[in-house]
Amino acid sequence: MKFLEHLAQQFAGKPIDWDELEESLIRADLGVPMTTRIIKTLQEREAWSLLGIGDVIKAVREEIARVLPPDPMPICQAKGKPTVILIVGVNGTGKTTSTAKLAHYLRGRGGSPEPPAGDWGQSPLPRHAQVMLAAADTFRAAAIEQLDIWAKRLGVEMIRGQYGADPAALCYEAYQTATTREIDFLLCDTAGRQHTKANLMAELQKVKRTLTKLDPTAPHETLLVVDATTGSNALSQAREFHSALTLTGVIVTKLDGSDELGIPTRFVGTGETIDDFAQFDAREFLANML
Repeated sequence: MKFLEHLAQQFAGKPIDWDELEESLIRADLGVPMTTRIIKTLQEREAWSLLGIGDVIKAVREEIARVLPPDPMPICQAKGKPTVILIVGVNGTGKTTSTAKLAHYLRGRGGSPEPPAGDWGQSPLPRHAQVMLAAADTFRAAAIEQLDIWAKRLGVEMIRGQYGADPAALCYEAYQTATTREIDFLLCDTAGRQHTKANLMAELQKVKRTLTKLDPTAPHETLLVVDATTGSNALSQAREFHSALTLTGVIVTKLDGSDELGIPTRFVGTGETIDDFAQFDAREFLANML
């Protein structure tokens, strides 16, 4: 979050060395394409030889702002049926905790402005929305127990199966239960699968196909949880998950203190407590960079 501050200190009081600047931007995980655009923009300006670090920081802000969603993208409720949110990601990103945080967030939200109706129909979030969790990470007992602890803390129902049960079958059961009990949001916490494992990605696709049989528009959201500290490795994760499932957004975790794929950042986890979770705001993000 503070890499621009380090950049300012690095080039304070000295002329810009283009090679050094390029190396610093790439090392900060801005990526080669964005770094190239920033350098090109600066070099095309008049009197570029007189540029200072202030001009560089301004250009970096402008380029990052260009690829971020201009306005927060709310999650809206599907009309007359459970809104299914599939939470995916690799091990260690904070996926299960993010599922609980999102459940807490959705329960406490007031009516959001209604966006243009999509193919599946949308309405603003109701106050005190009814949320259900599905422990679809069935091959890791610790994940089931962790989500169960969160469910009890939040006072929401959780559907769980036996260790090693079929995740798709569990999500099928969870959707039927959510429909019967008029649940607003069904959050499915899937296994922390390695994005390079074709068989595991195929299993996620099976979960999606199973949900689609119950509701052709489900899942209504597929959110990838990524760890902010992994840098450009998150892009390869997003690429594989997007190819397999068509992501609708990203939850970025471990943000205490991608333009290539066009997948918007929807939420950020900013700490360890249940309330350390917020809708992503590009303006606030840019303001905190320096």
